[in-house]
Amino acid sequence: MGRIFILFLIHLSMFLLGMLMMKSGLYVLSGDRLKRWVLHFTKTPVQSFLTGTIATALLQSSSAMMVLTVGLVATGYLTFQQSIGIILGSNIGSTITTELIALDVGTSIIPLLLIGAFLVFFVRHRIGYSIGMTLVGLSCLFFAMEGFSALAKPLSTTPFVHEWLQQTNRSYIAGILVGTVLTAIIQSSAATIGIAMGFLSERLLALPAGIAILLGANIGTCVTALLASIGASREAKFTAYTHLWLNIAGVGIFSLFIAPFAKIVSLFAYSPDVQLAHASVLFNVICSVVALPFIRWIEWWIYFVHGINNRS
Repeated sequence: MGRIFILFLIHLSMFLLGMLMMKSGLYVLSGDRLKRWVLHFTKTPVQSFLTGTIATALLQSSSAMMVLTVGLVATGYLTFQQSIGIILGSNIGSTITTELIALDVGTSIIPLLLIGAFLVFFVRHRIGYSIGMTLVGLSCLFFAMEGFSALAKPLSTTPFVHEWLQQTNRSYIAGILVGTVLTAIIQSSAATIGIAMGFLSERLLALPAGIAILLGANIGTCVTALLASIGASREAKFTAYTHLWLNIAGVGIFSLFIAPFAKIVSLFAYSPDVQLAHASVLFNVICSVVALPFIRWIEWWIYFVHGINNRS
């Protein structure tokens, strides 16, 4: 049984490596232009929202986008209010990853990996190298997802995992807690969702339980921004707090409607893992779009909750 857990850790490491390579490749491709875009296109809440969405989709990591945003607020390049729009947009941009890992690429993984490796090792141009890194990283994600699915049944026979699956299928709160803690530990909501997809594909986890884990992952991913804000300015801390509170509010509301929400997303796809990817998109789009008109109220509430009566 120890061999199964070792294989699981290997596939998890491959997934995280793939995420890192994709992020590195896309960041090198955009260069300093990404930071300039963030600074330039954040004049209004809608601009901040769209910039957060696009920039996070390019970085393939809401955590990386939040670290960048906290840093820009800490240095005074962005205001706290501008960061709220970026936060809302980043939650949507991060769903691109979940849609990617739900794709069924079949035998295309090997050609994808070979093309990416060729570009990395034999093409010296920055653009070619960046595209190669992105393709290799994407291949690692697909390999890891196949591994998660293949290991789902063997893992489910172990007493600990079996009990975890049973408890998560029975209790949405347990699923939310699992998603939160696991994401906080491995620092990747996409990896947590990917693991849930593996169990969903083998019908070992019910869709509502998978959605509960997804909701928890959205809270767990806030840990990165909170860590980045340690020792930073007051406004930078408020940015991290806002990321956390917005996700907690969204999860709190959606946790009351997990069962009907699962029925709705099941109408859009047959495969449970694709259904979970669509659930991630719908959850984040609904929460962000609903909150967008209330950015000034959110700003005021954060100041109020954290004991700041004025902005001086």
